[in-house]
Amino acid sequence: MTDTPGPATSTSRRLDAAVRAYVRRHPFATVVALGEGPGSGAFWRLDDGRLDWLAVEAPETAAVRRMLLPDGPRRRTLAHPPADPGWLEAVRAPERGVVVAARGLLMFLRPSEVRALFAACAERLPGGALVFDAVPRWCVGRDRPRTAPGAPPLRWGMNAADRSRVASAHPNIVAVREVPPPGRGPLAGRLTRWREHVPLLHTPARTVTEIRFGTLRTAPGPGPGGGRTGAGPGTRGAPADPERAAGRRSR
Repeated sequence: MTDTPGPATSTSRRLDAAVRAYVRRHPFATVVALGEGPGSGAFWRLDDGRLDWLAVEAPETAAVRRMLLPDGPRRRTLAHPPADPGWLEAVRAPERGVVVAARGLLMFLRPSEVRALFAACAERLPGGALVFDAVPRWCVGRDRPRTAPGAPPLRWGMNAADRSRVASAHPNIVAVREVPPPGRGPLAGRLTRWREHVPLLHTPARTVTEIRFGTLRTAPGPGPGGGRTGAGPGTRGAPADPERAAGRRSR
C-alpha cells in the first residue's frame, strides 16, 4: 500500500521516526517494508548507507516495482503476499536486527491474519520490532473514506485498550507502545484517543504502534492453528526486552 495524502502524512512521519530510531540502535539492520507499493520513497528517507531493505509485495505489484526500482546490493523486492509470514525466510542476517514496517496494510487484513503475523514475527525475529499504523475499531467494515474510492472495506482496527491483546499474541512480545506524533503535546494524544470512539468528519485518526520482541526464541507449544507458542521444555526462560538489555527504559 502506498502512503496517502492528508492524515497519512503525519502517520508516515511517525512510522519513519520509529524505524529510524531502531536503525540508530542497529546500524546494519534489515528493514522489511510490507506492501509499501511501487512508488514509496521510504528507503531514501531512512537509509543510513548500511541497512538492508527488503520490500515484500504481491507478485503483480512486485513486477511493477522492479521496473521502477531495480534491485540493488542493499535493496530487494520479494514477490510474496505480505500477509503470509513465509517472507520471513528471505530475511538475511536477522541477528543484526530486523524492523518490520507495515504501512497502510494491516487494516485490510482479517483479525486472524494480523494476529498470526504478530506471532510469526515474534517467534522468528528475536530482538526485532514491528511498526504499523491502524485505524480505530469503529472504522471496521466501512469503505475506505475519500482517499481511495472503491477500495476494499477495512477489516481490522485497534484502539489503545487493545494493546494488551496485541501483546498476548506471542510470549516473545515484550512491549507494545504508541508512537506519538512528532512535536505534539499531551492534548494531541487525548484527541486521538477520543476519535477512537467518536467519528470526526468521517476521517479516521490513525495511530502508529511499535511492537518489540524479546531477545530469546521460545519453544513451540500447543495452541490452536499452530500459530501460538508457549512455554515448554525447550523454552530458555523469559524473553528479555532488548531496550532494557541496552540500558534503555521500555515505554
